[in-house]
Amino acid sequence: MKKIDSFILKNFLTTFVFCLILFTVIVVVVDTSEKTENFNKSNLSLWQIITQYHSGFIPRIDAMLFPLFVFIAVIFFTAKMADRSEVIAILSSGVSFRRFLFPYWIGSILLAALLWLAYQFLLPRANTIWGDFQAKYVHADWGSNEKTFMQNYYFRINNETYAGLRTYDTINKAGSNFFIQRFKNNDLVYNLRCDNIVWDTASQKWKLTNVQQLTFSGDKETIERNPILMVNYNFKPLDLRRDEYLKDRMPTPELDHFIKMEMMRGSEGINSLLVERYNRDAIPVSVIILTIIGATLASQKVRGGSGLHLAVGVVLSVLYILFGRFSLVFATKGNFTPFLASWVPNIIFGVIAYFLYRRAAR
Repeated sequence: MKKIDSFILKNFLTTFVFCLILFTVIVVVVDTSEKTENFNKSNLSLWQIITQYHSGFIPRIDAMLFPLFVFIAVIFFTAKMADRSEVIAILSSGVSFRRFLFPYWIGSILLAALLWLAYQFLLPRANTIWGDFQAKYVHADWGSNEKTFMQNYYFRINNETYAGLRTYDTINKAGSNFFIQRFKNNDLVYNLRCDNIVWDTASQKWKLTNVQQLTFSGDKETIERNPILMVNYNFKPLDLRRDEYLKDRMPTPELDHFIKMEMMRGSEGINSLLVERYNRDAIPVSVIILTIIGATLASQKVRGGSGLHLAVGVVLSVLYILFGRFSLVFATKGNFTPFLASWVPNIIFGVIAYFLYRRAAR
């Protein structure tokens, strides 16, 4: 890496950090002013608000606007270089436009990797902190989308086994009238019924009471009764929750397992889970794409200075967000493939980035 590469990369990263801090402070101030009344009613100290709310809110909002911050930072400092004729000087010295973009590639890949790690592990934890605070202190009905008490809930354990509950309480992790039916070649071969089922935290197993197990083998029927039975099923209390925000709170390995189990059970709402999963890979890639777009646009010296470049950048950012939202709606409410819903904005803007690069390289 040459000195000019270090110079560009340093300006890239420092401008990004400045934009990140500046916009974060603005968002936090605006959000805090809107929730001042709620904070006062809760009688929380400043330290409690910071640790129980802002520690979740700030990573959440920064991850949401991360690509936009990168885009604005690239346009801002590159346009300044173009205004001072530094870009012209670099290209006139024999450096190709492709070589000129090298530090941009390095910086964008580093930031994309950072965002990817945050989406996999950090952001789910932040969403949990933020959501719990919202539900407890800000909006008492924020968690109303989660059904804490369910009736007549049925699901599939595997390809041959089905289960059901008359009632289930997600808070106490307890249900009533639980049953399991296993089929083989469309014939019932096993049937279990119990009065109550409770999750035992100590053993990490389900505790069944007043259990009756029926096993069928041809014309033979075997009955087994147990007052208490500890069983390790392949579903956990987390799998029985119906929380719209649950997918946002799970780290990626946990989300992958949850999606696998939900697909096996034939549950509804799989598309929203898949979109969330694919977005965790697609959004970090957008950092690289938007960086190249910003660099190719802002490197050209035009009348109006950096203001014109920033205006174009804001318009492109809004279009990118709109494409993402439309794809999300079509995937969750329509028949659009979740994978394409997550990657279509990147595909479209990737084509735009390539077109702008080819045009600028000439």
